[in-house]
Amino acid sequence: MTPEQCRMARAGLAIGVRELAESARVSIGTVSRFESGQSVPDMTVGLFQKALERFGVEFISDGGDVGVWLRKGGAGAAIPVEELNAQNDE
Repeated sequence: MTPEQCRMARAGLAIGVRELAESARVSIGTVSRFESGQSVPDMTVGLFQKALERFGVEFISDGGDVGVWLRKGGAGAAIPVEELNAQNDE
């Protein structure tokens, strides 16, 4: 996942940095740093990606082109942070 894909996904879902940070269980500053192109650990990028996928985002990459797809009704399928556990971890 690229910083551009992260921003595209949030825009498509109409969620803010705060919502993504809460869902990924990271700080708002970490999301902002990543989206501005600064380096963050790969594991942290994975947390962002998993959180956005729970909201219904699919990441696409075709050669040099990148983008996102939003699954129909995807946001309703999100699992609230307080209900995340090993059983519903994808």
